[in-house]
Amino acid sequence: MNILGISAFYHDSAAALIQNGEVVAAAQEERFTRIKQDSNFPTNAVRFCLDYAGLELNNIDAIVFYDKPLLKFERLLETYYSFSPKGLRSFLMAIPVWLKEKMFLKKLIFEELNNLGHFDKKRTKLFFPEHHLSHAASAFYPSPYEEAAILTIDGVGEWATASISHGKGKDIKLLKELHFPHSLGLLYSAFTYYTGFKVNSGEYKLMGLAPYGDINSENVKNYIEIIKKDLIKIYDDGSVWLNQKYFNYATGLRMTHDDSWEKLFGFPARKAESELEQKHCDMALAIQIVTEEIVIKMAQEAKKLTDSEYLCMAGGVALNCVANGKLQNTGIFKDIFIQPAAGDAGGALGAALTAHHIYYGKERVIADGMDGMKGAYLGPEFSEHDTKKMSNKYQAVYSYIEDFDKLTKDVSVLLSEGNVVGWFQGRMEFGPRALGNRSILGDARNSEMQKKLNLKIKFREGFRPFAPSANSEYAHEYFEMKSHSPYMLLVQQVVKSRLNPLPENYSALPLKEKLYFLRSDLPSITHIDYSARIQTVHKETNERYWKLIEAFRKLTGYAVIVNTSFNVRGEPIICTPEDAYKCFMRTDMDYLVIGNFLFDKKQQPQFEDKEKWMEKFKLD
Repeated sequence: MNILGISAFYHDSAAALIQNGEVVAAAQEERFTRIKQDSNFPTNAVRFCLDYAGLELNNIDAIVFYDKPLLKFERLLETYYSFSPKGLRSFLMAIPVWLKEKMFLKKLIFEELNNLGHFDKKRTKLFFPEHHLSHAASAFYPSPYEEAAILTIDGVGEWATASISHGKGKDIKLLKELHFPHSLGLLYSAFTYYTGFKVNSGEYKLMGLAPYGDINSENVKNYIEIIKKDLIKIYDDGSVWLNQKYFNYATGLRMTHDDSWEKLFGFPARKAESELEQKHCDMALAIQIVTEEIVIKMAQEAKKLTDSEYLCMAGGVALNCVANGKLQNTGIFKDIFIQPAAGDAGGALGAALTAHHIYYGKERVIADGMDGMKGAYLGPEFSEHDTKKMSNKYQAVYSYIEDFDKLTKDVSVLLSEGNVVGWFQGRMEFGPRALGNRSILGDARNSEMQKKLNLKIKFREGFRPFAPSANSEYAHEYFEMKSHSPYMLLVQQVVKSRLNPLPENYSALPLKEKLYFLRSDLPSITHIDYSARIQTVHKETNERYWKLIEAFRKLTGYAVIVNTSFNVRGEPIICTPEDAYKCFMRTDMDYLVIGNFLFDKKQQPQFEDKEKWMEKFKLD
């Protein structure tokens, strides 16, 4: 049975294909169109999924959209009615779009699919599971657990903003929901907006900024008190009530009522790209602490309702890897599985799995190995012929190293010498993280690497941290590991033996001086609070990346390197060899590896950038 899942028309459009319950292919539309968080119908992603499996649309048994648009429309109308006469401008902007497109979504989906080929509409079923059921399915069905509690947390689906379910075998039973406008995801996004970052993409920046806050300062204590006293009520089961007097997202065009927030916190909303001050860091820390408290309370409630040993998580808030690490450390559950594409893109996969197991009632077979996501390497891959074609187009100069073991030794030397290497191998990752197939790599021991990567390669804010990739067998030598972390979704501490003591006046130092203090023998991946967002690399799922890190270990004694996504700020992660070469030539990257091809920047011809990429990729 072939089932195609689709998410579209909000952000992070994607498509996923499952065959007889097995995840075969999945990709986000942005990777093909080069438009970050592309919300359009995922034509290219659907085409890729079909091509990868050798199928035509007519071979598809069911097409599944990741939420119920009519239920979402009901929420929109009820919300505007409840808040009227507020929000008239927003209402007049939103309703024509809904009437033109989303009210007739079935017709729109069929029209878009017709552009990809003929199929029998009478034979092909079309399903619309609820948004949070799609999230829950995306987490539970690929997990390694026969039975588990399921926690989904995001901004909002139709009405639900968080849910607790119980997964057992092929069944998922909904136990509890939190409803709009009360939402942990929207609360966090409101602070994302107020600290000057872009909603729906800047939340991870807010999380990365939080450790620069001073946990012992009066600022942080006051901000937490204000949040709990004026903005929200937190209940014992993790549910929250948000005081809509201070929020504008229900009917307005911004997240907050800025004047009322300025009165509460004592400073105006930060303008994008303006200087970050300590108060912004303290605010980020305050909302991160509150978020962790709520997530843990929700998890405790999930444990109470299910008595499960294991937890599965999805939804945008499940990408908060700091909260995930804190939750793991509580020991509430024996282990946690987090869907690597936890946001709306993963909803496409969850929707397809929902149809297979719930609508068709097919039994679940737990995948061999770690889980059913295959390391999240579910996107397109390219042949050596594709690389040669790209090289001919740009007259690129390369060395072809047939012996891959020799290539890894050569690249490990380059990394140890302080070079930045673009690393392109195999199938593209599904989800927001580069996991060693579309990655930019550096030496974690190098004290200048974080600055170089942020300012000269990624062209992004200097405070942004980088993640380590460590071969799973050695990860415990560097990090306080309680489990594997193959999808870079858990933050844990660097082991104490590797840390340098902080100076006495550390908390009083300006942000930039804190940033460049050498905190450990792995300065480029050790965050300011001695933590790291860890990827454990496994030979079973990514042998080529594992071999590179093993070669680096044999050379240097360290089985860990810096891994960041292969893109510049505002650009989606690269997909093709051509994307890789363009990014390589536009930045100060030193070397590029595509398969067994090695490109040295010094040997490349003059690169004429016809796309004016600094204008094309808007800052996120």
